[in-house]
Amino acid sequence: MKYIENHSTDPHYNLAFEEYVFKNLPLEEGGYVLLWRNGPSIIIGKNQNSIEEINMEFVKENNIHVVRRVTGGGAVYHDLQNVNFSFITKAEELGEIDFKTYTIPVLRALESLGIPCELSGRNDITIDGKKFSGIAQSVVKGRVLNHGTLLFNSELEVLSKALNVKRDKIESKGVKSVASRVTNIKPYLKEDVDVLEFRDLILDNIFKFLNLPIEKYELTEEDKNAIQKMVDERYGTWDWNFGKSPKFNYKGYQRFAGGGVEVRLQVEKGLIEECKIYGDFFGKGDIAVLEEKLKGIKYNEEAVEEALKDIAVGDYLGRITKEEFFLCLFNLID
Repeated sequence: MKYIENHSTDPHYNLAFEEYVFKNLPLEEGGYVLLWRNGPSIIIGKNQNSIEEINMEFVKENNIHVVRRVTGGGAVYHDLQNVNFSFITKAEELGEIDFKTYTIPVLRALESLGIPCELSGRNDITIDGKKFSGIAQSVVKGRVLNHGTLLFNSELEVLSKALNVKRDKIESKGVKSVASRVTNIKPYLKEDVDVLEFRDLILDNIFKFLNLPIEKYELTEEDKNAIQKMVDERYGTWDWNFGKSPKFNYKGYQRFAGGGVEVRLQVEKGLIEECKIYGDFFGKGDIAVLEEKLKGIKYNEEAVEEALKDIAVGDYLGRITKEEFFLCLFNLID
């Protein structure tokens, strides 16, 4: 396991940096650890509809960046008082998204600092039932990217105002607001340290848990140029971060244990002309594959069942079952 230092606080660059390491660097024994910080930003899950996940007016007024990541899950708020972690390792025959195995080093590092934390729900790390870390994961070509946030001393009021949380998600958790169910780490620390000292303590304790010395990996100029190209062509573009929502005349949304799913369809003369699937679910496959399978077929349950008969819906929607997906397709909302 090697540590790659990154002092950038530009979220466009940092998300490109992370993806480049994930998909392009030679994966030596143990993989890589990244610890990094972003300026004020909302990081959107790969399958989410950005425009509906954020408070656009507040985001613009406060110069908050919006950047899409390559993993599923929901939107999260970052600022300079938040530390992000990334582990990039071999998949080891991983059959499904697995948060616990790849998050243990972070849990143990936090426990060593006296933080009484636990992995809770689908993908949260909590203290006293309050969330301070959301974790997401991607599996590509035998590699796993497991990353998450650590709210150290973030502005929770800004977080609450910047994100639009669907009402059913709030109600399902039995709470009234985002702010009421999140917390910062700093009040639980016995020592008074700043965010950079906290980052260094986390790094030291991760490698202590792994029983390894901290060994750094240095990026080449070629690596850095390739990362900047990704920023210029993708992470810094409107198309990637917001994307164009298709015209639609049917919209179905449901929330399940495995996450929320929203389906938008443009149906003309009984045929599905366009399909877009949004949500905070975790799936390994590219959701565009599932969307394409539905285009050009009749909009009825029998035709959709036939079109998807050889498709493992869970590959694209994670823990969402085919039966649950059908509820989104055929139980419509305004």
